[in-house]
Amino acid sequence: MTADHSATGAGTGTAPHPGTAPAALPPLHCLRLLEPGPPRLAALPTGTPVWLVSRHTDVRQVLTDPRLGRAPLYAPDAPPVTRAPNLLDDPTALLNIDGVEHQRLRRTVQRAFTPRAIARWRPWVASVVDGLIDELIEQGSPADIVAAYTRPLPVAVISRLMGLDLLDSKRLEHWSDHALATTAYPPQAIRAAMEEFAGFGTEVIAERRAAPGDDLVSGLLAAADDTPGITEEQIVTLVIGLVVAGHETTMTSLGNALVYLLGEGRDAWRQLAADEQSAAAATEQLLRAVPLGDADVLPGLLRRAVEDVEIGGVRIPAGSVVAADVGAANSDPAVFTGDLLTELFSPLAASSYTFGAGPHHCLGAWLARMELELALHRLARRLPALRLTAPQDAIEWRRGLLTRSPQRLQVAW
Repeated sequence: MTADHSATGAGTGTAPHPGTAPAALPPLHCLRLLEPGPPRLAALPTGTPVWLVSRHTDVRQVLTDPRLGRAPLYAPDAPPVTRAPNLLDDPTALLNIDGVEHQRLRRTVQRAFTPRAIARWRPWVASVVDGLIDELIEQGSPADIVAAYTRPLPVAVISRLMGLDLLDSKRLEHWSDHALATTAYPPQAIRAAMEEFAGFGTEVIAERRAAPGDDLVSGLLAAADDTPGITEEQIVTLVIGLVVAGHETTMTSLGNALVYLLGEGRDAWRQLAADEQSAAAATEQLLRAVPLGDADVLPGLLRRAVEDVEIGGVRIPAGSVVAADVGAANSDPAVFTGDLLTELFSPLAASSYTFGAGPHHCLGAWLARMELELALHRLARRLPALRLTAPQDAIEWRRGLLTRSPQRLQVAW
């Protein structure tokens, strides 16, 4: 869940499912990251000039400085920053508004995602994890751990949290893949899927207004009714955005973490099983060190300057697009001196920006952390001999989306 509730089919679309790369790709933890340094000019895939900001301190400034906002990216004079429409491009969405309006909309849901609120869900999430591992073991070795574990876990959690227990997982996969598509589908297919997804959100909202329950959507509607200025369009976008963001980042992070832990990080598997504290430390390091996607698809968390601003000794002119390269900042050698092999169970040396920072810090960060901790610890404890059945260069990746993770991951034990 990068940004406010993220930084993602099967079903009715006519375009192909984001599928296997034509050539082998490295796992995301093996990518060469931008060398941290002063802001430098580059270009987005649209051709729009962008200032790449890569140092840990400078990235924090980009994400917290009020002179650098999301809303200006959608001003009438703004240059294009995406090649295809997706869920993140709605200018009325929580991610793309700033200041007082942003805080007013964010308050409708943020109480459900505080550490204290998430802690109440921990026993239930643990039971879901255990149930999926039971099913995996019963299914037998070998198995595709994406289909059996990394995808259904976050889907089950966000569905329960939002009261969507009957949501068809294939429809959700279809909508999510289109919602965060970059090149996987043609624009008309993305628009059609988003219209269908918005229709689903509208139906859910109507049902909860008629019969409120003890779920996130009902709570959001009650808070919105008490908050002037929130439009119906914003509520619909918030609901479907939470559905996508509530599972996409966790699924992506968990799959990519297993690629590392069952490969180069295999020696850590036993310690990961030892206790939840070790798993919590490892989760933080994995979230820091393993990007969610390729930098050539999304070079960073985008902002636009509303006035001249100096970042890292470089003057950025008003109107410029700025990309906070989270991957580079999370590996800045001036701050983080070790690597995953040496630091996996160590406390973070400084803040990680995987979930952003400042006003748009990811709402679901604590939920994602908790799911990853439990999923990794309990899987390592139950299946100490878990291993990949093929080399990493044979992995089939989800492509053409803002995130990248294994399409399938065959394991044995």
